[in-house]
Amino acid sequence: MRRAELFTAVVFALLSGYLMWKSAELPVGWIPDKGPAGGAFPFWLSAAMLACSAWIFVRALRGATPESRTHGPFMDGPTVKLLAMAGGSLLVALILITWLGFYVAIPFLFVFWVRLVGRRSWMTTGILAVTVPVLTFFFFEIGMRILLPKGITEPLFYPLYQTFF
Repeated sequence: MRRAELFTAVVFALLSGYLMWKSAELPVGWIPDKGPAGGAFPFWLSAAMLACSAWIFVRALRGATPESRTHGPFMDGPTVKLLAMAGGSLLVALILITWLGFYVAIPFLFVFWVRLVGRRSWMTTGILAVTVPVLTFFFFEIGMRILLPKGITEPLFYPLYQTFF
């Protein structure tokens, strides 16, 4: 387990460095009268991730966590199954987003995770599967003017665009 913790900290530190380097291709500072430049958020988020990776590495070296003091396997059978379910469901969601669009794919993902995996009620599942895409639409598309992929469902959004734009 300790080796996995150290390895993961190093991988995330390298990823953080790469993301900082790539985001620095855009301006990272503050643009007067406009706000943060395009690379600011990804750069500083990556810098925070680098700091966290370094902290995890140091704690694992010092044996500060119970996980860093054990030498057992990193993943057991149930963990591998859960990881496969997470990766598989996200892959299916990405395929559905490409074909059906974000606002249809995400409710399917919620039904899978909340109802089938989490075993919550249909009421809870339905509320989440409906409200999250609606709030996401208003936040991204209306509030921030960032269009999310809609696939073949795009014509259904034309009346909403006429109403809000």
